[in-house]
Amino acid sequence: MRESFSRTALRVAMRRAAHQILDWPLVLEDPYAFRILPPEVAAEVRNAAEGEQHHFAKAMRAFMAVRSRFAEDEFARAAAADVRQYVALGAGLDTFAWRNPHRECGVRVFEVDHPATQAWKRGLMEQGNLPEPPATVYVPVDFERQSLASQLGEAGFDAGAPAFFSWLGVVPYLTLEAFRSTLRFFGEMATGSGVVFDYPLPRETLGESERRVLDELSARVARIGEPFQLFLTPMQLTEELNSVGWRVLDDLGRAEIQSRYFPGREEIRGGLGRLMSAGN
Repeated sequence: MRESFSRTALRVAMRRAAHQILDWPLVLEDPYAFRILPPEVAAEVRNAAEGEQHHFAKAMRAFMAVRSRFAEDEFARAAAADVRQYVALGAGLDTFAWRNPHRECGVRVFEVDHPATQAWKRGLMEQGNLPEPPATVYVPVDFERQSLASQLGEAGFDAGAPAFFSWLGVVPYLTLEAFRSTLRFFGEMATGSGVVFDYPLPRETLGESERRVLDELSARVARIGEPFQLFLTPMQLTEELNSVGWRVLDDLGRAEIQSRYFPGREEIRGGLGRLMSAGN
């Protein structure tokens, strides 16, 4: 069982913060991006700004920002269709609960994460004098010992009502069985539910330069004990989702992300990760 917080969650939060000061126009406007970071880490991000202009750093920063923006755009459509439950699976240091523009409509946010990561986040909130976000419930889940469905139910989640799941930065770290277990949980959700997640393509489908980037990134996350385990193609994901009665609504690769979120701007190199939305 993991006893410490997720190091990759910290790296993601650092890149979202860097986006606030290095990129313009912003894809994700987040006034809490720096406030949720430990003070020494926030200072590190500000001090390292000049070194973050390499195309790899830019691409990673853009992807971290755009996947959150994509999830929030998709949820805006779900909220307009009366979905009132937003579940952040593997929430890490996500800040949507403070920025939730649908709070007045009765939207509740459920933040799900490993107990160690969640306790770490709560400590950072206290350290940074961040208030408890309204209409938000923290759901600690040790997936090795506890059921996601039961823990959510105990937290007040209504399995009989539609829900939207933000599942960002999680899929690559799962085993195939763990991935399928979560899909089976989705398959039990009420009609009108949806999910957004990101996923990496198999190494053999990538070009030579992309393979080098993947190998470097894989080695980096493996060194901190959070290795990549799952790589999927769009066709495989379509089949997996269809098996639980869900369908793909949107699937964005580098070209689609560039066109939708970075029109007229410098090309986003990389293309290792894709963004998918699905629903039932």
